[in-house]
Amino acid sequence: MRNACTTASLTRISRAIAKMLLLAIATVTFFVASDFAAPQSAAAYPFWAQASYPETPREPTGRIVCANCHLAQKTTQVEVPQSVLPDTVFKAVVKIPYDTNVQQVGADGSKVGLNVGAVLMLPEGFKIAPEDRIPEEMKEEVGDVYFQSYKEDSENVVIVGPLPGEQYQEIVFPVLSPNPATDKNIQYGKYSVYVGGNRGRGQVYPTGEKSNNNVYTAPAAGTISKITKEADSDGNVKYAVSIQTESGETVIEQVPLGPELIVSEGQAVKSGEVLTNDPNVGGFGQKDTEIVLQNSNRIKGLVAFICLTMLAQTLLVLKKKQVEKVQAAEMNF
Repeated sequence: MRNACTTASLTRISRAIAKMLLLAIATVTFFVASDFAAPQSAAAYPFWAQASYPETPREPTGRIVCANCHLAQKTTQVEVPQSVLPDTVFKAVVKIPYDTNVQQVGADGSKVGLNVGAVLMLPEGFKIAPEDRIPEEMKEEVGDVYFQSYKEDSENVVIVGPLPGEQYQEIVFPVLSPNPATDKNIQYGKYSVYVGGNRGRGQVYPTGEKSNNNVYTAPAAGTISKITKEADSDGNVKYAVSIQTESGETVIEQVPLGPELIVSEGQAVKSGEVLTNDPNVGGFGQKDTEIVLQNSNRIKGLVAFICLTMLAQTLLVLKKKQVEKVQAAEMNF
């Protein structure tokens, strides 16, 4: 009897251990599969900006942090209404123009189309409109763009991207204005709107390392003693440039896939002299504008004032005509 109980206990323990092992294997498989399934572009902007600057994408100097990685300056435009009424859905259009004929260097060194992204910093209380509040015509203009809050408690700071630049050189944000009648923290008045837009990959990673979308330079002065090439299956080439200094020391600069080498063996170079071309064709730009949260009662008052002014002017003109007729009659008499 005791042996039977012992056997049953061992069986239950074995089953419990098996279940734990299966659960552990399933968990590991899930995370590994997720890592392989996730697109590599998800590690690009704006994720890095959120990770490096979790509170706000705008520095105290006014610069939006995307400029720390996207070093080239390009034009970004924004269109918002001059004023909006409370609890109203309106469009904020961010334009990120560039020449669609150019291609950027991908992470693997191949030539690919440019991607775009944008950050829209709205005033407090403004946010992306709910799906059921967006008019059908505006939905067509918005397309399949996914809008993400910069952080959980900041619905007024919105980021999008990366998106294919060929389709989204104009990004339409459907914005819902706040209502001071229901939110006492909101006041009528003029507010600032900040926009940043980039096209193409960055030149520097948040860690400070160069991406392959950058110029590579000589780390020291000397003579290029050796250039080692290594090509991948697609024919993309990366280099190891060995520079022998005057002291006899050899310094090696690794050039990844993408940039094209413009120096040769035996060439003397100075410290900081460029070794490759500049593969970057993109850049970043930011723009500030203003929007007025207008009180409808003020508009009604303004319209009434204008109407009264026009009526008063009309009555004065009629009175003047009447006086002129009386004066003319008296003179004739």
